[in-house]
Amino acid sequence: MSGDLEELVRLGKMLEDKPELLAGKTVGLFLMESLLRVRAKDGAMYPLTANTAQLAFEERRGKWNIVLKARQMGMSTWVSGRFFLKTITQPGTLTVLVAHTQEAAEGIFRVVQRFWEHLPEELREGAARTSRSNARQIVFSALDSEFRVESAGDANVGRGLTIQNLHCSELSRWPGNAAETLRGLKAALSPEGELVMESTPNGAQGCFYEEWQAAEQAGVVRHFFPWWMESAYRSAAVREADLTEVERQLMQRYGLDQEQIAYRRTLQKQYRRMAVQEYAEDEESCFLASGDCVFDVEVLRNRLRILGEPISQRWNGQLQTWFPAVEGRKYLVAVDTAGGMSDGDYSAAQVIDIETGLQCAELQAKLGTLELAKAVAELGKEFNGALIAVERNNHGHGVLAYLDGVARYPRIYAQDGMAGWVTSAASKPMMVSRLGSVLVEQEGLFQSRRLLMECRTFVRRKDGKTGAASGSHDDCVMAMALAHAVRAEILEGGRRAGY
Repeated sequence: MSGDLEELVRLGKMLEDKPELLAGKTVGLFLMESLLRVRAKDGAMYPLTANTAQLAFEERRGKWNIVLKARQMGMSTWVSGRFFLKTITQPGTLTVLVAHTQEAAEGIFRVVQRFWEHLPEELREGAARTSRSNARQIVFSALDSEFRVESAGDANVGRGLTIQNLHCSELSRWPGNAAETLRGLKAALSPEGELVMESTPNGAQGCFYEEWQAAEQAGVVRHFFPWWMESAYRSAAVREADLTEVERQLMQRYGLDQEQIAYRRTLQKQYRRMAVQEYAEDEESCFLASGDCVFDVEVLRNRLRILGEPISQRWNGQLQTWFPAVEGRKYLVAVDTAGGMSDGDYSAAQVIDIETGLQCAELQAKLGTLELAKAVAELGKEFNGALIAVERNNHGHGVLAYLDGVARYPRIYAQDGMAGWVTSAASKPMMVSRLGSVLVEQEGLFQSRRLLMECRTFVRRKDGKTGAASGSHDDCVMAMALAHAVRAEILEGGRRAGY
């Protein structure tokens, strides 16, 4: 490649093109593999050739991306290489890499420095020559471009900058107020700038978890790379006769072989409970609930693995049904209310079979009081005129008023002679405890992925109270806890509210 500036800029405008002669590769991918070198584990230098996960990222990446990955998938190196190439081919580019510690940032930056050091000589002495290079930045004066690294622990990171490429590495482990730091960096990103947030998981809470959960709604492309996408993760094969049922299911679902299963066993011996976090297998169980999770994490993980899909979804997926009403059966609709504001909590309703406790349907939506009341009334009628139990705290009063005064709904649960249920400091621990017991003893009753994911992030806080971890919701959990509390009263021969 010529070191001529005009030629470099010409290529910079073609990075996303796929000329016929490159057999489906983009110009950018071809240049990365042709120009950039990395040091392998054996100490030798090799071309930066895309592995399976890196190719998958290239195929799906958008302008803003979030990457959830197992350990050592090479994603930090790949993103750094991609952004380095953009920095040396597109004048006026500022690329910023932010890592969780200064040591980690400098480690990745050494990789970037090697990219430059192993460029063809005519590039290093021509258009890609540097005017300044240290442990935190490389400045390309002829291009008016710069690649710099920062630590997320720096209170001023990103301040006063206009960034074209932003790489947030190991976001789940950023110190301090990571959400505020990330917010400031996003504000510094130019309107056409590219963003990659990548990390291994670190608990079902915190900035990275919140970004992952909100990605789809925010227009961010989600990428998940499980450990078996790394070809080196293999051991001597497990015998066919020794495979467990869980291992057979994994092989069938993901196309794994017996050498990969053997490696998985090694991971489980070495990392024990943390294996599902450090070497992710799916997008849900890898977000290990913290040690303060109220519910049994193992039970939740096992149930999540085998959940089926609802037989119907209505109202844009807000209402999901697994078991439709059966003639002669009695049902309960339990309602956890919220205000319905777009930035607030959801309202939720759980439909269960009173005799068995089986979850039949679930509604989760941000609805105003009147809209929620109408939806609940329709749901009750659909399930054989079900008993409706509404938490009457806060917005529940409005829902109850509509059901009684407008819908004239005949079956409303009453507690101590008053319509509705009160969740108090005294009743909530009992409700949550009962739900936890049912989960352990009869996990097959629960069908909803939304519900079980909320259970994973339902934690005990420092003040002893329980609730959703930061960035999570607990409306489905509390609606189901209410359902089983009311069901227990009915079955124990207490207040039968019309039954």
